[in-house]
Amino acid sequence: MKLKIPFLIAEISSNHCGNFSLAKKLISCAKRNGADAVKIQTYTPDTMTIKSDKKYFKIKNGLWKNYSLWNLYNEAKTPLEWHKRLFKHARSIGIKIFSTPFDETSVDFLEKLNCPFYKIASFEMTDLPLIKKVAKTKKPIIISTGMSSLKEIEEAYKTAKKFGSKDITLLYCVSNYPSKLNDFNLNNIKILKKKFKCRIGLSDHSKDNRVAITAIAAGAEIIEKHIALDNQKKGLDINFSLKGQEIKRFKEDIVIAYKLLGSKNFFRNKSENQSKTLRRSIFAIKDIKKGEKFTSQNIKRIRPGNGVVPKFYPLLLRQKSLRNIKRGEPISLKCFKKII
Repeated sequence: MKLKIPFLIAEISSNHCGNFSLAKKLISCAKRNGADAVKIQTYTPDTMTIKSDKKYFKIKNGLWKNYSLWNLYNEAKTPLEWHKRLFKHARSIGIKIFSTPFDETSVDFLEKLNCPFYKIASFEMTDLPLIKKVAKTKKPIIISTGMSSLKEIEEAYKTAKKFGSKDITLLYCVSNYPSKLNDFNLNNIKILKKKFKCRIGLSDHSKDNRVAITAIAAGAEIIEKHIALDNQKKGLDINFSLKGQEIKRFKEDIVIAYKLLGSKNFFRNKSENQSKTLRRSIFAIKDIKKGEKFTSQNIKRIRPGNGVVPKFYPLLLRQKSLRNIKRGEPISLKCFKKII
């Protein structure tokens, strides 16, 4: 897929709070504030887990402590009956929309909506049958890699390649919510890029724009962030979401970071040329007559840069001036024989 780099994905997740109107507003908010795409999630609580009170299904810490998995996903879900209308709304206002499927039935459902590409969540990255199902659509696939070892990432990557994916993006991700600065090792982006030679991005659950800025500097081309509306107070993901105009500022930050990287070849902007006059060069510090020997008493390497460059100084000290030179005048190439 051709992307405008850096590419910002606005993740709606559960911040619609079960309200369809709010879900539409979040899509419009993403568009208005410069996001390049919005992402929703496609599942039902029964495709995620089972309803059980056993200890295995209880969340023991973090933002969602004491939720059972089934109850959390039941609250967080984006109802399937909303999907068609949300896709239509996004397309009508000119923003890309896609989804994270969490099982094979979700992929079949999204294919009917002509979902343009797919995201595999970090927690599903080891579900190779799901990756196989998505890969067989031949559509671009984004794989989030939170918690995963390089070996696990390699298995997921090779599975996607084997079953038809030609356009794969890996997202470095820290699966803590919210993520702290000391949770990150952004050199992982460089490691992933070198090992897999594919597009690399960042799924960012931090509350600090410097993480994404540094990720861009490390080679990330896609950034995914959860979003909410201005002044929105409720939402299961609200603690690590950009709100309203914060999205715009975030996008501006990562665009500037990307522009600062500049060309892949060594490059100087022409705007620097005017500063060359402040370099050192060789000037006469006394009146010098034609035929007079250059010495450390009558020439000096000083600012500004109107004379010949300082590398000629040793040569000048072995020569005589070819013309009369006044104190304060730059030494030019016409003043001596250039024999090196």
